Amino acid sequence: MEKKKKRLLLLFIAALLLAAGIAAASVGYLWFAPQFFPQHTTYIYVDNDDTADSVYNKIETTTGCSHTVIGSLRWMARYRHYDTSVHTGRYAIRTGESIYHVLSRLLRGYQEPMNLVVGSVRQLDRLSRNIGRQLMLDSADVANLLVDSAHITVLGYNRQTLPALFIPNTYEVYWDISAEEFLQRMEKEYERFWNKDRRDKAQALGMTPVEVATLASIVEEETNDSQEKPIVAGLYINRLHRGMALQADPTVRFAVGDFERQRVTHADLSINSPYNTYLHTGLPPGPIRIATPEGLDAVLNYAHHNYLYMCAKEDFSGRHNFASNYSEHLRNARRYQQALNERKIFR
Repeated sequence: MEKKKKRLLLLFIAALLLAAGIAAASVGYLWFAPQFFPQHTTYIYVDNDDTADSVYNKIETTTGCSHTVIGSLRWMARYRHYDTSVHTGRYAIRTGESIYHVLSRLLRGYQEPMNLVVGSVRQLDRLSRNIGRQLMLDSADVANLLVDSAHITVLGYNRQTLPALFIPNTYEVYWDISAEEFLQRMEKEYERFWNKDRRDKAQALGMTPVEVATLASIVEEETNDSQEKPIVAGLYINRLHRGMALQADPTVRFAVGDFERQRVTHADLSINSPYNTYLHTGLPPGPIRIATPEGLDAVLNYAHHNYLYMCAKEDFSGRHNFASNYSEHLRNARRYQQALNERKIFR
């Protein structure tokens, strides 16, 4: 009888061990085995108002995983108290990853950086909207910071010169970067761009980086042609060195608030604005758009020539006829005006 009891006890213990082993193996499989199989790497964006439940829903919707996998993720996350440590950010889920890998990343806030595109736009409110569309932060947060005089004064700018801070490019950042962190990053990229070589070239021109950016913004409004940009830059530098008014139509369009008009009228030329370079000599108060690295370098490496005048070509190619004297310029201008008239373009 005793032997039988011992045998039953051993069988019971063996059954318990087997059940425990099966349970451990099942948990191990669910925990460490590949469970997510999206067709390509997908990203989960965890916002400020997300909860653990909304994160699970995003994972299920984005990856297309089974309810069983999500159920296991929920159980493991509850055990690890994920509901008390939800971190914002952009998280990658790759094909063949396990629950352990995904949950560990979420728990530790190990997010994936993203490419932020800072473009060459004409107005800072447009920049704010573009940044807001790409990042977690609201565009209003960026806009409010860009008009905060106290903050931008500390940076060394005012509202007119602030566009010079931004260097259009694609930057690797975290999706949940704050507006303040965004500006700090732009400061670092500005310092990286304005290295000793570029600062020396600006100094040789008798210009500050902000003044270079201001002139570059005019050059880029004048032409999209990469080969023409250094020529246009040289023309304006010639005028600056001679104390002549720049007489740049794009600055008048900026003052009027209409960049789309092809023809600047006499009434436009008399508008009372510090950006009207027909009335005021020297550079306007600040850039009329965020200048690109190409535009900035076109000014720093401007073409040396005798041109003082330019006029859009009558073939509407976007290129220009250049002249070193006013008589030649008038001939070029008449051809362009005639072409405008023929196309019935009066504004």
